[in-house]
Amino acid sequence: MIGITDIEAAAERIAGHVVRTPTLPSPGLSGLLGVPVTVKLELLQRTGSFKARGAAAKLLSLDEAERAAGVVAVSGGNHGIAVAVMAAALDVKATVVMPRSAPARAIEIAEEAGASVRLTDGMGSAFALVNDLRDEGLTLVHPFDDPVVVAGQGTVGLEFAQDAVDELTDVVVSVGGGGLISGVAAALRALRPRVRIWGVETEGAEAMAEALKAGGPVPVEVSSISTTLSAPSVAPLTYEHVAALVGEVLVVPDREAVRGCLELAEHAKVWTEPAAGCLLPAARRIVERVGPDARLGLVVCGGNASAADMASWAERFGLR
Repeated sequence: MIGITDIEAAAERIAGHVVRTPTLPSPGLSGLLGVPVTVKLELLQRTGSFKARGAAAKLLSLDEAERAAGVVAVSGGNHGIAVAVMAAALDVKATVVMPRSAPARAIEIAEEAGASVRLTDGMGSAFALVNDLRDEGLTLVHPFDDPVVVAGQGTVGLEFAQDAVDELTDVVVSVGGGGLISGVAAALRALRPRVRIWGVETEGAEAMAEALKAGGPVPVEVSSISTTLSAPSVAPLTYEHVAALVGEVLVVPDREAVRGCLELAEHAKVWTEPAAGCLLPAARRIVERVGPDARLGLVVCGGNASAADMASWAERFGLR
């Protein structure tokens, strides 16, 4: 299990390479949800999501031979962007494998950063290609199945615990492969042990919810529009953290995640992707369960959606 000392060490390692993102009360979301809401704005992180933290932590841990050989990453979007950009900043050659369903802008940014981008027909084949590239000598920067990466993502929770002024009762975190929620939960359990931690997934990207039902990681069919949450399965590492530290993982429809993006734009004045938009429908369910004494913290994980993406999703789901 990742501990607070691992997360503090990661914070020291990546300081100067990533942004300490704002932790702020949100009057707009507080009015919308009817309870006080504090947001951790990771969409203002380098590369537009929290993923820069784990990527930097891993890249900075490499020895000279590993740096010289280069790294490989598999991603539905944000992790690939983060590895490409952070590798370029640290003068490490990177190959990024993405499914063709990944956002076009994510592919473009990774290529512009200098990474070699390889496209596959789906996430399953993407992971298979990564295994082949590892056999050729590249070091894997896994999006979630790596304790160094999880500790890097845990710095989000470390900062949230240190910077949130209000006494939070419930913190809500999006779940893809589980690296972010594992690290955040480890930090909060150490620093704010009375806080309840909730995960959120979208329908068609339910790898952690299914793992919790099955008692361990299982493969899932990925169909959600939220490609940045679309892991084909979680890892034993992240499953164990969530099973031990997280109260529940909620699953919300894609339509409600897109509605959440629009509400975040209108009420919180931030531009998010569905992986963050899904926090709002989950938050409503949490308030219904917990009651009016809830004090919510939302980890707004990323904002890498284009205006064209959002317009297309809004049209598809009949949202105005």
